[in-house]
Amino acid sequence: MLLSRTRTSIVDIARAAGVSKSTVSLVLQKSPLVSETTREKVNAHIKELGYIYNRGAANLRQSKSKIVGIVVNDLTNSFFAELAVGMDMVVQSAGYVQFLAHSGESVDRQREVIASMRENGIAGLILSPARGTEASDIKALVGGDIPVVVVVRNLPGAKVSTLLSDNYAGAKAAVRHLISLGHSRVAFMGGFQDTAVFGERLRGYRDALQDAGIAAEEKYTIHSAPSRAGGVVALERLMTIPERPTAALCLNDAVAFGVCDGLRAHGLEPGKSFAIIGFDDVIEAKTAVPALTTVSVDPQGMGQRAAQLLLKQINSGQRDQEAITTSVRLVVRQSCGAPVKQLEEIE
Repeated sequence: MLLSRTRTSIVDIARAAGVSKSTVSLVLQKSPLVSETTREKVNAHIKELGYIYNRGAANLRQSKSKIVGIVVNDLTNSFFAELAVGMDMVVQSAGYVQFLAHSGESVDRQREVIASMRENGIAGLILSPARGTEASDIKALVGGDIPVVVVVRNLPGAKVSTLLSDNYAGAKAAVRHLISLGHSRVAFMGGFQDTAVFGERLRGYRDALQDAGIAAEEKYTIHSAPSRAGGVVALERLMTIPERPTAALCLNDAVAFGVCDGLRAHGLEPGKSFAIIGFDDVIEAKTAVPALTTVSVDPQGMGQRAAQLLLKQINSGQRDQEAITTSVRLVVRQSCGAPVKQLEEIE
């Protein structure tokens, strides 16, 4: 009796080669992100198993796709969760569905999830790049056949549309406000040094101090993960500084919440013992105790605008590059309200 031969799939190739399905997809797309050793191994199994890659069928599937890929850095951060919600509102109303993933700040995971999305025929991609992503990576990751919008973190030279917030102006306004309250020792807390957002907000912080005739001391810039846990770590470092600051601009609201946690662990009250300003204005900022003074980026609105920009390119079939910088505003609440006289008494 003759047995019918089932069609070889990418999964079969991946299993035989001992690699992921996404890696096989990258090999088929001739991506430079795959090492030569892995490429040779995968190609050997492709030949052995008789797999034929139907590029025409893949392109046809993609052209009719109603799926939008969205890759962000960290969905445990409320900012990115709200950003994704804003995107989904627009995507769904246009009859598309979103394929959402987070990179966890790993360029390797970012490569894998984007390869998987492409394999499923996404119509376009919105990407907040992981730490260490280079402009040259974008073409290797997605090719030139689908529209891409880069959000939150800029990648100069990537030749794709970008949607960013005015990080510099927001940081400068925040520090000016702290100075207007009488603070002269202001820290900048949280964030990775090798990200564009960190650099832009740090520059605004420093320029605001310089404009007021205050030296920006290096010891007052405290690096940590851009998370709530990172904020706690940053606060512990701040507590060891001689002549420690009386106020801080935090890289984002998550760090600011962590700084508040750290202050309370030391018996200090945010907004009374130390002035804090965050950045993003996530939903929890308004209901926190004390309510968080922050630079409002409007995460959901930003997500909506990014999705609109991508859908415009998908529907028009054009790849025109647009660079949009959204305005921000300082929202003053209770977390920055302590008088300097009271603050100096805790040192």
